[in-house]
Amino acid sequence: MLSPSPLLARTRRHFFRDCGVGVGAAALSALLARDAQAKKRNDPLAPRKPHFDAKAKAVIFLFMAGAPSQLELFEPKPELNKLHGKQVPESFTKGKRFAFIKGDAKLLGSVRKFEKAGRCGMDVSELLPHHKEIADELCWLRGMKTAVFNHGPAKCFVNTGSPQFGRPSMGAWLTYGLGSECDSLPGFVVLQSGPRGPRGGAALYSSGFLPSVYQGVPFLKGPSPILDLAPPPRVSTKDQGEFVDAVNDLNKLRHDATGDAEIQTRIAAYEMAYRMQTSAPELMDLSKEDKKTLDMYGAAIGKPSFAANCLLARRLVQRGVRFIQLYHTDWDHHGGGLDLTKPLDNICKEIDRPCAALVKDLKRLGLLDSTIVVWGGEFGRTPMGENRETIGRDHHIDAYTMWVAGGGFKPGTLYGKSDEIGYNVVENEVHVHDLQATILNQMGMDHTKLTFRFQGRDYRLTDVHGKVVKDILA
Repeated sequence: MLSPSPLLARTRRHFFRDCGVGVGAAALSALLARDAQAKKRNDPLAPRKPHFDAKAKAVIFLFMAGAPSQLELFEPKPELNKLHGKQVPESFTKGKRFAFIKGDAKLLGSVRKFEKAGRCGMDVSELLPHHKEIADELCWLRGMKTAVFNHGPAKCFVNTGSPQFGRPSMGAWLTYGLGSECDSLPGFVVLQSGPRGPRGGAALYSSGFLPSVYQGVPFLKGPSPILDLAPPPRVSTKDQGEFVDAVNDLNKLRHDATGDAEIQTRIAAYEMAYRMQTSAPELMDLSKEDKKTLDMYGAAIGKPSFAANCLLARRLVQRGVRFIQLYHTDWDHHGGGLDLTKPLDNICKEIDRPCAALVKDLKRLGLLDSTIVVWGGEFGRTPMGENRETIGRDHHIDAYTMWVAGGGFKPGTLYGKSDEIGYNVVENEVHVHDLQATILNQMGMDHTKLTFRFQGRDYRLTDVHGKVVKDILA
């Protein structure tokens, strides 16, 4: 029998690896539960209680980077079509700023065909046939408005509440406020598709001035989503576990001495990386999904795509990840190669089926009620045309469309209305800060109380703005 001192020298990881028998199941369960609670007290991602009862546990944000044209997808405007080619009245453009067009730009009608979809009667374009199948599951926000008209700052504004880089993103705020229910994957995961990353880059999913443990973790395409995650050659699991234990013990000593929150981030990163060596490759392996599910999304095993990312988002929700951000680029249809004809057709085909499949799949699995799905871009598109080699539309901040589903939002609701040419919101405006406040509300968080003191004042996602839009809540 070993003497007490060698026993004390052995770590818990040794004990649970080596002790296959000899401990009763009930006693072992109690020990694990006690140890888990002790660990969670020092874990910055440990689950925390919301401010009040939450309707949702997770968010999936399907971000269409570049700004989809609401006038080709969701907003038929017969009057705009009648006025095609005429100059917009000066009263509409006076004092306004646009990215490229001038005040004398001509109105541009849409050639796309629309149909009423679902019992709600939402207008959906021929470009999005699968969206028609889920029309009654969505809450359609047709009176969206934002404040920033250039891509990078506007993306930053939607994601962080500020056009200035350096603020925490919504996913960072939520993991800071609520922690994560998954201990083998990050609480905030970022998935990207399209020919390039979104303008703004990592600032869109940054933790800003929050501890960096709350920042979004980008997963790369393919079976190895995290660089350098696999252990080095000839390093055994046992050796690596002992290394992580030793480094974490040293980091804990340093944290006790300094109180530096970034040391906790480092400890959490080592532990998470150790656990993710198994969980991340398993997550990315779609071969265990049945053919019917893969076909529903339009995903192919071993082929990265927006469709595969939507399926991965569902798998992440099932594993308890708090916030999943999908970025799909190339929606910037000014004309001149990226216009409102074939390029728009192609990108709609890329996202239509997977978005509908995600909503259907979450509902089928009983997860839609507890998951908020958000769809939209950083702003909309002008009723005026932009003439390059081919025709397109400029950036428009005063009226556009987004949708949300699940998480206690009213399904089959049409909320908001723009004028006859799609220029201004005339009914039930929802500002970006209002949408942020409402999403936080459904996650059980008061947006005015989810704050962090930095440089002498308390900051929050919605700054000093935002209201919860109660009319769209069930």
